Amino acid sequence: MFDDLDVRALSRRPGAKWSRAEPDVLPAWIAEMDFPPAPAVREALLRCVEGDLGYPSWDGRAAENPLRTAFAERMRARHGWRLDPAHVREFTDINQGLQAVLNVATRPGDGVVLHTPAYPPFLETIASMGRRPHAVPYTPDGDGWTFDADRLDRELREGDSRVLLLVNPHNPTGRVLGREELCALARLALRHDLLVVADEVHSDLVHDPHRHIPFASLADEVAARTVTLTSATKSFNVPGVRCAVAHVGAAGVREALARPTHLYGEPGTFGVAATLAAWRHGEDWLARLRQVLARNAALVRDGLPAGVGYRMPQATFLAWLDCREPGLEPDPYTFFRDEARVLLHDGRAFGPGGEGFVRLNFATSRDILEDILRRIRESLT
Repeated sequence: MFDDLDVRALSRRPGAKWSRAEPDVLPAWIAEMDFPPAPAVREALLRCVEGDLGYPSWDGRAAENPLRTAFAERMRARHGWRLDPAHVREFTDINQGLQAVLNVATRPGDGVVLHTPAYPPFLETIASMGRRPHAVPYTPDGDGWTFDADRLDRELREGDSRVLLLVNPHNPTGRVLGREELCALARLALRHDLLVVADEVHSDLVHDPHRHIPFASLADEVAARTVTLTSATKSFNVPGVRCAVAHVGAAGVREALARPTHLYGEPGTFGVAATLAAWRHGEDWLARLRQVLARNAALVRDGLPAGVGYRMPQATFLAWLDCREPGLEPDPYTFFRDEARVLLHDGRAFGPGGEGFVRLNFATSRDILEDILRRIRESLT
């Protein structure tokens, strides 16, 4: 399933990943896997098509949406985090959830703290909503990445930031924060009265021996100021179904989002069906996927040319490549597109810390990934 992929068939896909690449270019840019969805997901969607596409049973009664209980059950089973399903609500995707929260909890000019480099749609959201980004740089630290919590503490004393946007596991570096680091951020959130929006969409894709810890699970007082956003779309490769959930622990935000009832919309039948099938019946598929991703992360490590910096991601299927030593700064994206005929994600789109970097998506078959790496090597010789 995971290595039985045909480039010609993939190139005929109408979605963004393959359709935006020229015919002789291999796309490895957007965070979407080449693998087909889990069988349970496909079967659930087929049942919808062949069965009932009318109004869902929870229409007009959002509290009865089965996603709320399914999410609570999943968090308890995977992480020991016990949450109230009544505090869960649905969105069409993670970015919409962030926008909705910022809309009710902040005003133009308020600061939003986030680690950089950062997921480009989040940077675009902050800018388009008139909020001010407060960058917390991830810097190289041996085989990984780190940030300066003491520096952040000093900066928060002097600024007017209202929200900590915590992307953990982190995109694009693949960093997974440990309990001590999360607790340090929780102390800062409490000390400086920050609302925390925790994007944990890559939490199912953490590589051993690392472990994901939901930020809101640290303590009741932390949960009471946290909105946790997640989705099955990344882990189970169904981004087009447009379905995400939010655990809204902050009571004021929860109340503000509830009125008026339909302002932010909700996922459709397909999104709910796909998510339920993934969470309840997709674990075997997910376990096999994680093995393939761990293998592919090692293939990237062993297949890159000398001089291209790469720190093994602790999660995700994304490689954050430092191309400054080979002299490709500031624009390795164009070089690899034109010379290697590989479409990567331009690091400059990720804001501060992205110049001279590209992001490589390695969620594809072994043969395709090895071809991508071969092209990159040959372009630099």
